[in-house]
Amino acid sequence: METLQARGYTQITAPRRAEYDLRDQSAIVRLFEQTNPQVVIHMAAVVGGIGANQAQPGAFFYDNLMMGAQLMEQARRWGVQKFVSIGTVCAYPKFTPVPFREDDLWNGYPEETNAPYGLAKKMLLVQGQAYRQQYGLNSIFLLPVNLYGPRDNFDPARSHVIPAQIKKCVDALQARQDEIVVWGDGSATREFLYVEDAAEAIVLATERYDSAEPVNIGAGFEISIKDLVALIAQATDFRGRIVWDTSKPNGQPRRCLDTSRAEKAFGFKAKTPFEEGLRRTVAWYRSNR
Repeated sequence: METLQARGYTQITAPRRAEYDLRDQSAIVRLFEQTNPQVVIHMAAVVGGIGANQAQPGAFFYDNLMMGAQLMEQARRWGVQKFVSIGTVCAYPKFTPVPFREDDLWNGYPEETNAPYGLAKKMLLVQGQAYRQQYGLNSIFLLPVNLYGPRDNFDPARSHVIPAQIKKCVDALQARQDEIVVWGDGSATREFLYVEDAAEAIVLATERYDSAEPVNIGAGFEISIKDLVALIAQATDFRGRIVWDTSKPNGQPRRCLDTSRAEKAFGFKAKTPFEEGLRRTVAWYRSNR
């Protein structure tokens, strides 16, 4: 919301699930009646790390599919001028060549541990393109990589890798423990985008992009989980042992996006250096834990 407000937008509604459950069609209708939206940016999602995806694949599929499908359907009925769908890098095939290009999106099945979530979000692209063709709905689809930053979800049961490891390191220091345990063997790679950069990308796309083709949103770099955990340990001053639990899955082998379409189409390029973003995230967690 801060990025929208900084642009001068004033009539902004950010509904919460407790008041408007987007799985319930009547709740969406009530939301639209009360707010009369011109633009919808659909960021709502049921998300989590590998463990959460493995534990609740059905809920991750159903909840994300129903929220997206019903929200877009009501948006086109309401005459919304633009619908911005926020997808996920998990929609890409498991063995997509690096860097991931948008044209590779349909060249295989997603990594198994998060396929239900990735496919549910991917259906927003299909629905948006179909609605554009039949109803003339201006729907766009963005594919962000893993996000991180202040206000992230640090709940161990649902958090992604960066907040999970920050919490482990800070908690270990607090408890004077000399080791932390990390899933996998550390060989998988990931790309991360700082939350403020992600917000800038979404607003730029909302203002400037009107095409049916999906667009990657990322920072254009990859880092191994082993190197990532070492950086987090350094940022948190944790000097204990890092134990790799190889009985747990690595997830997708590699992730790194080609971000040239976003830069060409609406002028987005990530600005926050990764180490600086990590420092800010650690500082926020320590201040708010």
